[in-house]
Amino acid sequence: MDTAMRRRRFALCTLFLLPGLGISSWVTRTPAIRDALGASTAEMGLVLFGLSAGSMLGILAAGPLVARLGARPIIVFGTATLVLSMPAIGAGAALSSPVLVAIGLFLFGLGMGGGEIALNVEGAEVEKALSEPLLPRLHGFFSLGTVVGAVAGIAFTATDFPVVWHLGIVGLLALAASAAVLGSVPAGTGRALPRADGRGPGPGRAPWKDTRLLLIGVIVLAMALAEGTANDWLPLIMVDGHGFDPAAGSMVYAVFAASMTVGRFAGGYFLARFGRAAVLAASAVAGVLGMGLVAGADSQVLAAAAVVLWGLGASLGFPVALSAAGDSGPDSAARVALVATLGYVAFLVGPPVLGFLGEAYGLRGALVVPLVFVAAAGLLSSAARPREAADADAERDGAGTRPA
Repeated sequence: MDTAMRRRRFALCTLFLLPGLGISSWVTRTPAIRDALGASTAEMGLVLFGLSAGSMLGILAAGPLVARLGARPIIVFGTATLVLSMPAIGAGAALSSPVLVAIGLFLFGLGMGGGEIALNVEGAEVEKALSEPLLPRLHGFFSLGTVVGAVAGIAFTATDFPVVWHLGIVGLLALAASAAVLGSVPAGTGRALPRADGRGPGPGRAPWKDTRLLLIGVIVLAMALAEGTANDWLPLIMVDGHGFDPAAGSMVYAVFAASMTVGRFAGGYFLARFGRAAVLAASAVAGVLGMGLVAGADSQVLAAAAVVLWGLGASLGFPVALSAAGDSGPDSAARVALVATLGYVAFLVGPPVLGFLGEAYGLRGALVVPLVFVAAAGLLSSAARPREAADADAERDGAGTRPA
């Protein structure tokens, strides 16, 4: 690996860590922000709508923009809005301004939604160049950022450290780190090549018409739903469904985040040894067992221990399926962007839907939905095999049915 590629890989690790650090920093201060705003639950829902609106806009716009401009401008824009969002949220809390907090959350969602898709396109390109599993490690840095941010946030909360200074510090750290590494991200990755007549992208089969890629998209959606469900609902599932106190419920979530981090950093070894399809199948089994025990077990100890299985099972699904998407055919950047969009939409849409189901059937009962999706992902795991192996099997099956 030459120096430029080493710097490029380090830059991606840093840029994946920053959104995780940011999201856990403001999430841990949400109670303090609510108190500073004097907002009711319904009013906080309106404030948080800024995050959803920004995220959806960023997610839907990222794929076409990457195809037109390349990944680097979208990464730079996403990182810049993420940096600006931290002091904006903090200033909104200090000024008791719900509008300013909502604007800050909109900026955060916009930067993370668009930037993450562009980062995954860039990461898939580097992974292909290095011929080694990289995306699980990159997503591991995101999970590591959430753990670091959560620990710092808990410490700042315990000492009543002002929210505006806390998030301002995070913004400055993100600014310094991103400024140091963005220059190592090259231009042009993911940009669609023009046709011979200069009127747009070159000819080729549209990625969404590829059945195998759509199956990989289902895997991404299912694993993103499993991860997003835990991020949004796991503490409440433990408190309301298993009788934990709020502090213990938060600690159980920290165990989940730590399990995700360990799974993503350790995943490279298992991928190199067993391959993507086997790892995805094992991940699905672990995820189904973990969610099933959390939903069905009446023992607090067993439910808390099952969270480790849930975290390990969800840890590799998203990045491994993205690797498979990039390897599934020509125009890998468009393929990665397509399935990443499906995954991030599942992050946003899935948890609110589960909230409605939880209102009717209880949060433990609502876990049946992500459990079924993850089980389906396990059954579809063979779609993630390397393209050469899948094509060889298809050719062999065709030869076996061909008349003599």
